[in-house]
Amino acid sequence: MTSIKFLAALLALCAIARTAESLNIEPRSSWGAVAARSPARISGAVDYVIIHHSDNPNGCSNSDQCKRMIKAIQTDHKGRRNFSDIGYNFIVAGDGKVYEGRGFGMQGSHAPNYNRNSIGIVFIGNFESNKPSSQMLQNAKDLIAQAKQGGYLKDTYTLLGHRQTKATACPGTALFNEIKTWPNWRSI
Repeated sequence: MTSIKFLAALLALCAIARTAESLNIEPRSSWGAVAARSPARISGAVDYVIIHHSDNPNGCSNSDQCKRMIKAIQTDHKGRRNFSDIGYNFIVAGDGKVYEGRGFGMQGSHAPNYNRNSIGIVFIGNFESNKPSSQMLQNAKDLIAQAKQGGYLKDTYTLLGHRQTKATACPGTALFNEIKTWPNWRSI
C-alpha cells in the first residue's frame, strides 16, 4: 500500500512539473515594452504572490487587443504614476497567454510594503462579478508553480489579493473569492 501512495505522489509531482515547464511566457518584446527606468533586482526567493486585476471592463480576448492593453498599462504606470516600469511582474491575459511585465527577480510597483518581497500577477479585466476564464486561472497557477521551480518563490509563500495589502477593491470580489480556495492563500 505504501508503494502505491508513493507512486501516486510521484505521478502527481511529474504532472505539476510538466504543466509548469510547458507554460510559455511571452517576452516583453512581444508587447512592445519600453525599457524600464532604473530597474531594481530582488535577490533570492520571495515570500508573497499578490494577485491583481487591471479593472478593464471588457478585458481582452485576442493577442493584438491584449498587447495594446498591456502597453497602455505600462504607459499609465510610467507616466501618470511615475513608476520606473509597468508595475506587475506578469500579466495573465484573456488570449490564453502569460506576458512578462517586469519578470522574475525584479522588484515591482504593485503593492506598497510588499514590492521588495513579492511577485505581482495581474489578470486583464474586471473581476468584481465574474471570475476569469478557467484558462486564465490555470495559467496563473502554472506561473506560480514555475516561480517555485525556478527558485524565485519560496515553497512556503503566502498568496494574497491586492485588497489585503491596501484599501482597494482589487482584484475584484469574484477573483478574490477564487484565490481564497488556492493553496497558500492566507488571511492577514
